[in-house]
Amino acid sequence: MEPTTVITGFVALYIFMLAAFTGYEIIGRVPAILHTPLMSGSNFVHGIVVVGAMFALLNATTVIEQAIGFFGVLLGAGNAAGGYVVTERMLEMFKPSDKKKS
Repeated sequence: MEPTTVITGFVALYIFMLAAFTGYEIIGRVPAILHTPLMSGSNFVHGIVVVGAMFALLNATTVIEQAIGFFGVLLGAGNAAGGYVVTERMLEMFKPSDKKKS
């Protein structure tokens, strides 16, 4: 028999609160000039979220679990794609313009 790990509500809430606090502290101390590279790197994390949502969807047994998993995958994929679009637009601002000044 394989050992199983069960995360209760309080443990999950505790982990979420620690992650939220840590994320806030880390992001709050980043200088403005580094936000674009940081955002670009965080798109990788959004990809991990999509993989986690797909894993949850594959393990869903009821219709409500499948619906939540589907929306998790959908929203995670949209978040990742939107992050890349915004990063690309922000990087365009730093490229030199082709217009010659008279």
